[in-house]
Amino acid sequence: MRTYVLIPGGGAGPGYWSRLAPLLDGEVIALDLPTGDPAAGVPEYADLAVEAVGDRTDVVVVAHSLGGLTAPRVAARVPARAIVLLTAMVPKPGETGGEWWENTGHHELGVDSSDEMAVFYNGVDPEGVAIGEAATRDQSFTVFDAPGEAWPNVHVRFLFCTEDRFFPIDFMRRMVDDRLPHAETADIPAGHMPMLSHPKEVADFINRS
Repeated sequence: MRTYVLIPGGGAGPGYWSRLAPLLDGEVIALDLPTGDPAAGVPEYADLAVEAVGDRTDVVVVAHSLGGLTAPRVAARVPARAIVLLTAMVPKPGETGGEWWENTGHHELGVDSSDEMAVFYNGVDPEGVAIGEAATRDQSFTVFDAPGEAWPNVHVRFLFCTEDRFFPIDFMRRMVDDRLPHAETADIPAGHMPMLSHPKEVADFINRS
């Protein structure tokens, strides 16, 4: 049976996958990461993911947003058939998550994330917002400290969200063209939380991996 290991974005618990997980055509492991623990960062997140996968042999590594920092480390250590990135960060080898913002030019976009509803939840219905808020956790900045590792020789699929206000679409296209030029890509008309606003479209994309 295929296994989907879901790596959440920043400050998110496994609950925000609840609309998506039942639509995936295999076993789902929605990681419960210690996001608020300052002693835990990307290496520790990857260790937990690998431990959760165990001896499963047909794995799709799915990562959202900040989870893109952890995805290559996990896919290099489990029998991964694909990496699926949902409007995610893409680190270069040796680049920390903290350096990513300036190196990619995101810091020049002037994104004001203080209004979380407007920036992160655009396009999400009230019930979905409640699901996302219930899954929200503290996020330690330790996750931005570890340098990125080389992307493994695993097929990468990237889902662009054309209405994303945190990672705007033109910026994301440039980043992926530069950093993952061979990735298979697709678009959906979603904001930054596509698992809450467009779970069927996201599931269809993941299930084709």
